[in-house]
Amino acid sequence: MIDDTTIATARARAREYLRTRGTEVPAAEIRNKVADAFASLDTFLAGVSPAQAPRRAKPAEWSVQEVVDHLLETHRPGLDELRCLLAGQRPPEPPIPASLQSRAPLLRPWPWLLRELREVHGEILDALGGVPADFETAARAPLVMVVNVKDRDGAVVPLAWVEEHDWKAYAITWRLHVTDHMKQARAVLAGLT
Repeated sequence: MIDDTTIATARARAREYLRTRGTEVPAAEIRNKVADAFASLDTFLAGVSPAQAPRRAKPAEWSVQEVVDHLLETHRPGLDELRCLLAGQRPPEPPIPASLQSRAPLLRPWPWLLRELREVHGEILDALGGVPADFETAARAPLVMVVNVKDRDGAVVPLAWVEEHDWKAYAITWRLHVTDHMKQARAVLAGLT
């Protein structure tokens, strides 16, 4: 169980981060930060072999392949949502689920997953690169926010909620999402040795 103060503090920190690192930042800087995260991920994934990718370090945890599948399955509809925001529209669907995966993530060929993820990331960067510096819109998108917090027993647990965000705050979450899952994937690889 997570106490109310921890919940309120975590939500306030997340909002502040997205405001100061997203909403208030120039469009070109958002694109550059997201591009850097995508490039770091590409470099990391280039070192993961097709034999390593589907292996789990622990039975209840995702493999690197499942992490990449998750990134692809969430970033693809995220691109559609970004396009809605850049057109001045609220995305029509409910927010993308936090743990979304394909129906059979371990059956997708590793090279195909990497190629598809790079393609989606390229399209995201193209969309961000096409945003004029003075672009403004009142459109907001619902986003499932997930942060790790300590519960009353001191265990680290995920805290999730839905919150509406402007396009810049929405876009900078890709940097956070990639960084978080890259740490997860590195831990998986470390656990395989």
